[in-house]
Amino acid sequence: MRALQASTSYSVGFGISTVAPSPPPSRHRVVVFAKAEPTEKSVETMRKFSEQYARRSDTYFCVDKSVTSVVIKGLAEHKDTLGAPLCPCRHYDDKAAEAQQGFWNCPCVPMRERKECHCMLFLTPDNDFAGQDQTISSEEIKETTASM
Repeated sequence: MRALQASTSYSVGFGISTVAPSPPPSRHRVVVFAKAEPTEKSVETMRKFSEQYARRSDTYFCVDKSVTSVVIKGLAEHKDTLGAPLCPCRHYDDKAAEAQQGFWNCPCVPMRERKECHCMLFLTPDNDFAGQDQTISSEEIKETTASM
């Protein structure tokens, strides 16, 4: 967002200084966040992918299943809107470009190379937050994200 700058002009002839009128300050700030709910099909696809990858990589879901649920829904939303499961836990200046590049598409390069999941979706057994589950049901995802 650009900052508004007041312009100042000075009257030379009489030694009087004046300030050019600036627009009246806005009393209300309108911020719009467009958050699309992912399709059930995408959530189910990402749920199955997450379970399969956890088993294959010998990693576990977070002991707090709401973390797992939110990440899976975020991946599903990006799958719907970008065509790729871009990591939902990072900030991007250009999500479409990042999704096309693929570095942060799940499983991201740090996860594949070093088992480091920034989102805490895939946790190694020695991680303090790792649970004992490599599965999560569709119902658990719905229940844990219903109030969000």
